Amino acid sequence: MEEKFVIGLDYGSDSARALVVNAATGEVLATSVKYYPRWKEGKYCNPAINQYRQHPQDYIDVLIASVREALSKCPEGTGEKVVGLAFDTTGSTPAFTDQNGTPLAMLPEFAENPNAMFVLWKDHTAVKEAAEINELCKKWDIDYSQYEGGIYSSEWFWAKALHVLREDEAVRKAAYSLIEYCEWLPAMLTGVKSSKDVVRSRCACGHKAMWHPKWGGLPSEEFLVALDPVLGGFRDRLFTETETADKPVGHLTEGWAEKLGLTTKCVVAGGAYDCHMGAVGAAITPHTLVRVIGTSTCDVMVASYDEIGDNLIKGICGQVDGSVIPGMVGLEAGQSAFGDIYAWFRRVLEFPLTHIIMESDLLPAELKAEVVAEASDKIIRALTAEAERLPISENSVLATDWMNGRRTPDANQLLKGTITGITLGTTAPMIFRALVEATAFGTRAIVDRFRREGVRIDNVIGIGGIALKSPFVMQTLSDVLNMPIKVCNTDQACALGAAMFAAVAAGVYPKVEDAIAAMNSGFAKEYYPNEANTAIYDKLYEKYLELGQFTETKLFNA
Repeated sequence: MEEKFVIGLDYGSDSARALVVNAATGEVLATSVKYYPRWKEGKYCNPAINQYRQHPQDYIDVLIASVREALSKCPEGTGEKVVGLAFDTTGSTPAFTDQNGTPLAMLPEFAENPNAMFVLWKDHTAVKEAAEINELCKKWDIDYSQYEGGIYSSEWFWAKALHVLREDEAVRKAAYSLIEYCEWLPAMLTGVKSSKDVVRSRCACGHKAMWHPKWGGLPSEEFLVALDPVLGGFRDRLFTETETADKPVGHLTEGWAEKLGLTTKCVVAGGAYDCHMGAVGAAITPHTLVRVIGTSTCDVMVASYDEIGDNLIKGICGQVDGSVIPGMVGLEAGQSAFGDIYAWFRRVLEFPLTHIIMESDLLPAELKAEVVAEASDKIIRALTAEAERLPISENSVLATDWMNGRRTPDANQLLKGTITGITLGTTAPMIFRALVEATAFGTRAIVDRFRREGVRIDNVIGIGGIALKSPFVMQTLSDVLNMPIKVCNTDQACALGAAMFAAVAAGVYPKVEDAIAAMNSGFAKEYYPNEANTAIYDKLYEKYLELGQFTETKLFNA
């Protein structure tokens, strides 16, 4: 049988990776990771106001570089045997386009305008607009947020669109339509020349744009105009139908085939969000919670139509038919910060390194940078080693995990994190342990919400770098949840999931479940809860809930 290969492209917050995979076995031939060049320089972002924008040219640059480099590591002739390609991306990460479907930032007059770029998932500039959407949803005859957990977030499609339109007159005048970049990349590679011809992602539109067949697609024109007249006309210029990611969008154009080192026989699959394809890459099954653990987390489940029925699950990030596996309902939740919390604490501790050692007269200039880099690299490992030795105590330092707001349960991006129980004897490892426990408690709040809403969870699968590299975090998570946690055998589960969708779209497999069975990577390790720790964490979790309630109602009540 002729060998067939597929490429999975995983676009994260900081970088993109390309995975060349044997479509028959799931064996990874090669991988390449490339960082977004403009993003790496900090361009177009303003953390002080939670503004995070990415230039579409960054996405193009890393696409060409990563695919080319990955293929260069493969046997000669591999590119000619690549039959399919698929993207997963962050989300909701939309941008305004012209009538051709081109993001405005690709036009010379908007090349340096952040409002013309893709608004990254963690951009929280649209908190006000999200609140207005929620208020109107509750007053309207149809609550358009009902399949999105009942609370619309500033991280999502319409809130971001409204914020940009209000803020930027030039963009408002030029904008014809709006696109998620998991939709734009496949459209670009297949030569789509009109906004109306873009294949829209069921995953993106169902979870973030309030799309549902029940009301004929997107929210009504009357609703959008009532929200703000600046949204008038966009509904008709957007879309009515969406497609699941297993469907082919088209084939590579000659130009793109040449740029990537592939052929025009290569099928491009529909796009979806990273965590949803990551869940497929982790071999998701019903009653299993897949945690994509990185800077933030995304929690994904699948359930049968019979199990979900007419149940509307409150406070999550949506329930969408086919957003993960076609033929099942995809459920999404998550935390707005996870690894980002650990990274924040590391930056706090780096202050003397960057502000004292770098200015020291005792070391030569080239040695200063080396010392700072070495110390910074070892901070988390040193904290982990010391934190693991600390006993679990009901009287220890306690924290909430809302340093970047709360995604679920019950989105509230105005919230801020808290740390309590600090004394003059509190050490950095004690605080670090409290932060790790806080991220675990935030996970438990999500699990508890699913269960209260009638969703059965038997076990957990963890994917991502933290899942593979931090036994301390994963054991704490298992103890707090009182559930076993399997860790996916690959640190590229999202890209592997995209490769699986590429294989289905290319006709190698008839359905996603078949691709999962043939191409999954298995599991590297399984963590089991320690009963003694679980008993203590049950009590600490109650204190976490009390601290959270106080934080939300007394400190940061919007």
